[in-house]
Amino acid sequence: MAEEQRQRPRIVVMGGGTGLSVMLRGLKEKPLDITAIVTVADDGGSSGILRSELQMPPPGDIRNVLTAMADVEPLMADIMRYRFNTGEGLAGHSLGNLILAALTDISGDFVTAVRELSRLFAVRGRVLPAAGDAVVLRAEMSDGTIITGESKIPEAGGIIKRVSLEPADVEPLPEALEAIRNADAILLGPGSLYTSILPNLLVPKLAEAVVSSDAIKIFVCNVMTQPGETDNYTVNDHLQAVYDHIGIHLFDYIIVNDGEIPEQVQTKYAEKGARPVQLDKDVLEGSSYKVIADKLVLFRTYLRHDTDKLSHHIYQLVQDWINRNPRV
Repeated sequence: MAEEQRQRPRIVVMGGGTGLSVMLRGLKEKPLDITAIVTVADDGGSSGILRSELQMPPPGDIRNVLTAMADVEPLMADIMRYRFNTGEGLAGHSLGNLILAALTDISGDFVTAVRELSRLFAVRGRVLPAAGDAVVLRAEMSDGTIITGESKIPEAGGIIKRVSLEPADVEPLPEALEAIRNADAILLGPGSLYTSILPNLLVPKLAEAVVSSDAIKIFVCNVMTQPGETDNYTVNDHLQAVYDHIGIHLFDYIIVNDGEIPEQVQTKYAEKGARPVQLDKDVLEGSSYKVIADKLVLFRTYLRHDTDKLSHHIYQLVQDWINRNPRV
């Protein structure tokens, strides 16, 4: 069993938010050795309250990823996601967030709490915060305004020029750096570009490790634009934002949706200011990126990536890469 685990392709997935969790539900079914590195910039809702009152990193994105990668009965996943609707001091809190807060207090350390909850939930892989301490996300808008706080940035309603972390020299977890150095594949997205994806690359040593890695690097683009973050963005606009922040064309492959989204679904999203991310093939064909385009969306209550198709494409790319670049 140990030998089989070592032979599995080692993939590092970086991001945060709902999109990352949805994708991981599909990836965990593949024979992959997965490490998820999750942003710690969240400051809204239950996570923000616990972060402020208990002086701990925000647990929400970590909790979502743990639940997505867990190998437990559906009821346990429902318990982790359960959110109190009433009760003074309880309303709005996720039970999973409270469990992580309790484990942090018991163990004295957030990273240990995540590790212990991973063990209890038989997580298929590893889940690591990008840093051991919470960070503050700032955005410089196109008009020069500075917005402080991850949850406030999309609400500002302006055009984001760039984002930064405070402290700027935040240290990543050594385990995260080791996972990147040993990775066969590094995957970013899907998720909020400026508030979930880029914060990981703004951790200096994490970015340096990703840039210097020989692993295949894959970007999974969002299906819809996000109001207040990526209004009217094309696929290339997402890639340009990454380039503007780290100064290098990072990715080998871009996975994008080119399936039609029903008109009634587009209308529903348009009411909230979101629209499909346009695939600007003419621009991308002149770049160094290799584009994998497929019908990758499902619609139930919300638009989501088709995790089966998406994980198939990712796994195939990683396997092909390893076959061309065998481990020494």
